[in-house]
Amino acid sequence: MDKNIQEFLERVSSAKNIVIMGHKNPDGDSICSVLALAHLIELNYGVQPLCVYDGNISDSLDYIPHRGRIKYFERVDMTMPVDMAIVMDYGNPAHIGGPQPFVDNAKFVVEIDHHKNDNTIAQLCLNDDTAAATAVIVYNIIRAGNLKYDSIVSDLLALAILTDTGNFKYSRNGDALRIMADLVDGGVNIRNLIELMNNKQRKAVLLEARTTSNAEFFYHGRLALATVCKKDYKYLDGRGELILSLLGQIKGVEFVVLLKEQKTEQIGISIRSRRKPINEIAVALGGGGHEKAAGAVVRDNLENVKTRVLELFKGE
Repeated sequence: MDKNIQEFLERVSSAKNIVIMGHKNPDGDSICSVLALAHLIELNYGVQPLCVYDGNISDSLDYIPHRGRIKYFERVDMTMPVDMAIVMDYGNPAHIGGPQPFVDNAKFVVEIDHHKNDNTIAQLCLNDDTAAATAVIVYNIIRAGNLKYDSIVSDLLALAILTDTGNFKYSRNGDALRIMADLVDGGVNIRNLIELMNNKQRKAVLLEARTTSNAEFFYHGRLALATVCKKDYKYLDGRGELILSLLGQIKGVEFVVLLKEQKTEQIGISIRSRRKPINEIAVALGGGGHEKAAGAVVRDNLENVKTRVLELFKGE
């Protein structure tokens, strides 16, 4: 067994109070990996971890298994003693948000992540930036530790992989496919899981359609750029993945950018690429992410951010 996994399991077995969290505004991989690991710990060690988050969770994730077990950080006791804080799929410390005090005050901190991160925050890191999703690392922990798991864990891991790979479009290697095959052989029904996520509000779907149709195209059509203004942002479900996906299907489009005016002079940026790495562009904007899926949050007005993004893509 990998020595880091062995140490992790040994520490879990002796911990009485465990808190698990992902990144702010958790996506499918973040929330499902958190819930899967929490259920695994309960099944194998008899401890029920506290799962917390900050931000908003997409309506499409309302019916995932154990959705009710993850709590908004302001609704829990932030002063409770913590033997172990586990930070998953977080990218960098700025993405943790409200639950950060749990990390600061924990006796021991573990991180489990598939983002490239040269500035780790934990005493023990189970990171793999070649993994297609954080759920892949959780699955590897199960196998290495010979942990028992059930259909709830299987469904959560499958959902995490499906959402973070864009139904395998962003898989970096065959590991996610092999894991999914194993999960399906064990009883996971992919069609049912995808149908479970078809749960968006009408206003969200109409906003996605309108935003997609109003997109602008630059650099001979290679860059598609869409914008959600502040008055519409409250209707955006999740990070706007459908907008990014639809624009990415257009012939000739190599890059897709979605600008989201979250607040006055606070712009969320999501970037996708078909072939070339764009994570360095996200880094230049103060963010980060994967080679072909990255993002940032910039404190400036919408027009200035748009100008800066277009300048960074010049020559790509």
